[in-house]
Amino acid sequence: MGKLNVTLLRYLEKEDFRILTAVEMGMRNHELVPAPLVASIAHLAHGGCHKILRKMCKHRLLRFEQSRNVQGYRLTNAGYDYLALKALASRDSITSIGNKIGVGKESDIYVARNSDDVDVVLKLHRLGRISFRKLKEKRDYHGHRRTVNWLYLSRLAAAKEAAFMQCLHKRGFPVPRLIDSNRHGVVMELIDGVLLQNISELGDPGLVYKKLIDLLISLASCGLIHGDFNEFNILIDSQYGIKLIDFPQMVSTSHKDAEFYFNRDISCIRRYFEKKFSYICDYDVEFCDIERTDNADIAVEASGFIKQRNDDVLLIESDLEEYLGSMKLTDECIKEEDESDSEEVEEDDDNDKEVEDTDDKEVEHNEPQISEKSSIVDTVDIVKKAVNKDPLIAERSFVTSESDDENSESSSSDSEEESSTFNKTSKRKTKQFHSAEAPMDKNTVRFKVRSKLLKRESKLKRRQLLRSGEAAIATRSRREHHDTVKWSLM
Repeated sequence: MGKLNVTLLRYLEKEDFRILTAVEMGMRNHELVPAPLVASIAHLAHGGCHKILRKMCKHRLLRFEQSRNVQGYRLTNAGYDYLALKALASRDSITSIGNKIGVGKESDIYVARNSDDVDVVLKLHRLGRISFRKLKEKRDYHGHRRTVNWLYLSRLAAAKEAAFMQCLHKRGFPVPRLIDSNRHGVVMELIDGVLLQNISELGDPGLVYKKLIDLLISLASCGLIHGDFNEFNILIDSQYGIKLIDFPQMVSTSHKDAEFYFNRDISCIRRYFEKKFSYICDYDVEFCDIERTDNADIAVEASGFIKQRNDDVLLIESDLEEYLGSMKLTDECIKEEDESDSEEVEEDDDNDKEVEDTDDKEVEHNEPQISEKSSIVDTVDIVKKAVNKDPLIAERSFVTSESDDENSESSSSDSEEESSTFNKTSKRKTKQFHSAEAPMDKNTVRFKVRSKLLKRESKLKRRQLLRSGEAAIATRSRREHHDTVKWSLM
């Protein structure tokens, strides 16, 4: 992987960093970036670009590789370090770099100093070492990709660690404070402590062990599991305070192997305390007994977290529930009114015969109201069925039912010709209205919405592929034209 030598950093010019950035951008789609593409991305003349490329290869910031069909440049770890250090130095996050204080299978750790003359820690992720090459089995950085550059994977690991560190520090966990991050570099505060692995004696090992187990439980209650909770990732200060480091491998409690990782962390600490300090714990912790109180895994998108459903589907479901709730309320109110009216009619029947005549008139007068209420109850039932199919159909059907009632009132006062025409239109509307009575579950609504969203996404992907293909054809023709002109002039 090479050593970090920053003496050349102060002598590099603006054009040098433009070439390094151009090679980095070209490596997104190319394993080897050709020189004409570097010149076009950096917006430099071809002769000056070639000169700078040779200079970068001389200082081992770039590497030139050539095969039978392809030749181009590749960014080295030193060049990637220089790009990250340049960005961090421009933001005054670091101004100088000191000695290396730690080496791991995934990163190198250095002491640095910022613009306020405060010592900080610079962690540079270096995935791809021989000691840790089974990254696809141990991590999920690849996602759906088959092959990924090691530099890009280091960048993803640094972004994961920065997100975990910031999230846990906000929730009050004993972790270092994040200062800045860029590419594969993470700048954090320097902690005055000693690794648990370097401590030979503890005054009260039971107290430290209890703090560590409580820390694991509190992490699990927030939905996170460390995954590498051992003596190499725990710092102890003089007051037996605990600081936790190294977070890229953290997983969610919703992960399929979450219980295995949790039990492995506990057993690792238990074995170490039994072997090093001769301390045997008195109690056990079960993963199933931990109550979840926070969703930190969703906030940082930890490995194995349960993704939320599509927002459009959730909105449709909430609208359906609200609409059905309102329909239920109206149905209950109508039924209560019907019961009260029926009770009043029974009381009126028990009165004298003289009052019965007047009551009959009132009942006759109230009959159209009762019929209207019963019609409303029927429409509510039909609307409920229509909502299960489509809320828009339900709204349309509800409007048609209201229009039918209004038309019926107006038709009683109009002539017979108008009533006949109204009956024809009402039949058509009733046919449309009854066509919405087909029962349909919410699951079918969700399935239809998901299918429409998937079709929309596939169309967008096809358009993007078409545009990228057209762009590739244009650039290929431009290069061929450039080569023909070049050879014609020679």
